[in-house]
Amino acid sequence: MRNAVLWTSRIAPITGRTKMGRCSIAMVAQTLARLEVIRQIHPKVDGWRRKKKNLSSGANRPVSRQNMEGHLMNDMKNQSCATFQWVLSGLLWLLLLNSCSWEKHLATRARAHAFIVYWPPPTESRQLRLAVKDNIDVKGVVTTAGSAYLASTSPPAARDAKCLALARERHVPIVGKTNLTELAVTVSGNNSHFGTPRNRWNGKTEVIPGGSSSGSAVAVKTGMVDVALGTDTAGSIRVPAACCGIYGLKTTYGLVSTQGVVPISPRNLDTVGPMAKDIPHLVKGMDLLQRGFAARYERAAAAKPSPRQIKIGRLYLDGTDPAIDSAIDAVLVAKGFKIYRLSRAFKAQWEQAQKDGKVVAAADAWISDRQYGDKKGVNFITKAVFALGEIEYKANNYTEALKRRPGWQRTLLEAFKKMDFIAVPTLQNLPPKFPFWGTTVVFELRVFNMQNTVGVNLAGNPALALPVPLPAQGKTVPVTSLQLVGPPLSEAELLNAGRLFETKH
Repeated sequence: MRNAVLWTSRIAPITGRTKMGRCSIAMVAQTLARLEVIRQIHPKVDGWRRKKKNLSSGANRPVSRQNMEGHLMNDMKNQSCATFQWVLSGLLWLLLLNSCSWEKHLATRARAHAFIVYWPPPTESRQLRLAVKDNIDVKGVVTTAGSAYLASTSPPAARDAKCLALARERHVPIVGKTNLTELAVTVSGNNSHFGTPRNRWNGKTEVIPGGSSSGSAVAVKTGMVDVALGTDTAGSIRVPAACCGIYGLKTTYGLVSTQGVVPISPRNLDTVGPMAKDIPHLVKGMDLLQRGFAARYERAAAAKPSPRQIKIGRLYLDGTDPAIDSAIDAVLVAKGFKIYRLSRAFKAQWEQAQKDGKVVAAADAWISDRQYGDKKGVNFITKAVFALGEIEYKANNYTEALKRRPGWQRTLLEAFKKMDFIAVPTLQNLPPKFPFWGTTVVFELRVFNMQNTVGVNLAGNPALALPVPLPAQGKTVPVTSLQLVGPPLSEAELLNAGRLFETKH
C-alpha cells in the first residue's frame, strides 16, 4: 500500500491533486482484461501452483539431495509467484479505485505539457478558467520560469504578481501555471526539462507551439482554459498565438504592471497580455488586466461598428511565404477594410527596428539573467542566448539600438495620423516541425528570424495576433496569423477590429 501511495504522489505535481472517482463497469472490465493479458504472459504461474500442491502432499517421503535442491528451486519459484500475485492484486485494487482519476490523468497528459502545475476546476463550474504563465508569481507557488534550476532553488512566491490583482478581486479561479521556454528567452517553445507543449493540427501534424508563452497557447487551443496570461518581450504572446491558431494581445509597454514577473527587459520591452480562442474571451482577459477595459471596448465597438470605417496600412516584407500574404490580403478585402500600401521607406525603417529590437532583447536577457549562465541545469541554448546578449552589449550595439528607438517611435506616430492600424504577417512562414533530434541553436535562430514582432516591442505599441484561414493546398497548418499594430493605448480599438474579422459581413 505504501508503494501505491508513493506512486500516486508522483502524479500530484502534474494535476495538482488526485481524485477518487466512481468507476464504470466498462473500466473494471478493461482492468480485468489487462490483468488477464498479464497472466497469459506469465503462464508458469498455474504450473508453480500445481507443483507446490504436489510437493506438499509428499511431505513424509525421504528426500534426496537432488530432491532437496529441487524443493529449494520450487520454493524460490513459489516466492516469486507470491510476489507476482501480490503485485497483480495491488494493481487490481489500485486500478479499480483510481481508474477514473487515472483516465483523467492520461487525458491531461495527452494534451501534454501545457502546464507545469495544474489544478483542475470542478467539472460543474461555469466560471472563467484562467491560466497564468509560470514566470508570473502566484502566491504560495514556486515560480519556475520553465527552469529546472529555479524549480529546485526558488522558494514559493510570497505574494501574487500585481497583474493578478483584478483576477483575485473578482475571485476568478486560476487553474494552473503554464509551461514556457526556459527563462522565456527562446522562440520555438521547446522545454527540455518540463517537456515541450504539443501543438497538433488535425490530430496528425505536430509543429512547434511557439515561445515563450507556449503552454499558455496550447492550454487555450486544447480548451483547458478560457483565458491564459502570457508575457511578451519580443513576440512571446503573438508567436505562440500564431503557431497555435489563437488570439494573442501584446499590450502597450507600461500599461500592465510587470512587478512580480521574472524580468527579461523590464526597462524596455517586457509586457503582460491575454491569450484566448476568440475576441469575447480576449476582452474578458484584458478586463482582468486593466480596470474598466470592457467599457472601453464597448465604446470602441460603438464608435466604429463597420470595417469600412477603419483604415489599415498594409506592409509587405521580403522573405514572406506568398501564400501567407495572399491569405491576409484576401481576408482584408473580403471584410471591407480600407487598405493602403505602406512605402518602401517605412519598410526599411521597420526592418531596422526589427534588427534593433533583437539586439535589445538579447542584451537585456543577459543583463537580467546572466547570474544563471553558469548554473547547472540551465540549458545550453539558454546560455547561448545570454552569450549572444553579452556580445551585443559589449560591442556597443545595444546602446546604438536604443538611440534609434525615438526615431522609430516618431515614424509610427506619423503613420498613425493617416491610418488606424498596420497589418503585417505575425510570422513570415508557417510554424515548422521540430528536427527529429530536437531543437538546436541554429533552429532557434531560424524561428526567431521568422517573426515580425520585436520591432513593435521596441516602440512599445500594442499589437494583436489573430488567426486567418490559409486555403492554399499542401500546407501543413490550415491557418496563418495576421498582426495588427496600433498606436499606444489602442487595445480596445484593436480588439474591435479583431471582432470585425470574426463577424460575417
